Amino acid sequence: MIRKTRRRASEPRRALPRVPLADAQVESPHAVPHANTWTGAFGRACGVLLQAIVNGLALTRISPNVLTFIGLLINIAAAVLFGYANEHNFVRMFLYAGLVIIGAGIFDMVDGRVARQTNQVTVFGAFFDSVIDRYSDVALFFGLLVYYARGNRFFYVGLVAFVMVTSLLVSYTRARAEALIGKCKVGFMERPERIVLILIGALFARFGVMAPVLWVLAVLSTITVIHRIAYTYEMTKKISTAAPPAAR
Repeated sequence: MIRKTRRRASEPRRALPRVPLADAQVESPHAVPHANTWTGAFGRACGVLLQAIVNGLALTRISPNVLTFIGLLINIAAAVLFGYANEHNFVRMFLYAGLVIIGAGIFDMVDGRVARQTNQVTVFGAFFDSVIDRYSDVALFFGLLVYYARGNRFFYVGLVAFVMVTSLLVSYTRARAEALIGKCKVGFMERPERIVLILIGALFARFGVMAPVLWVLAVLSTITVIHRIAYTYEMTKKISTAAPPAAR
């Protein structure tokens, strides 16, 4: 008679077949709460709204370059609002300007997406977008310069002019460096950061934050320019060292 024996506790269990991780639907305990946060929901809602705008514009077959130019015109309108502000109405004018900048930012975000969705991506389009961005930046700073000049605050006229120049140098140093070394993405103060800071200064002008914003822009833009100069110097030195000596 064969007796059935129970498996001892010390005996190893039989290994179950392993399921590839790609096929297993395992959810991290930390992923679900993160996905359900209000910031995640807000981001998804903004993404859906932005895509709806892109889809609508794509149906019109409008040129992305036209959208880029419209963004410039909207930024010029914001600059006019900055320039029209004075000590009595600056809170209201700056608020209006901030809202207009948000509208310009929407065009700045959708032009590239429309180009990709409608197969209108061109090398010239990227060049045109970069040039128009510089004009938009100058327009906004010029509006602030007029505002401070009308209020006889000439120190801030000089500060805005300095920020305008350094902002252009941030873009120029990258473009010139990338013509020499391929990539130069070092530095913090890019155009999106500049626009966000100007937007903060405009929307919260009631609390007098535009002046501190200009100082932050001046300092961080200068640091970014210096960082890119130093980085390009190091990279070009390596290229010069690695290059073979010229034949005599």
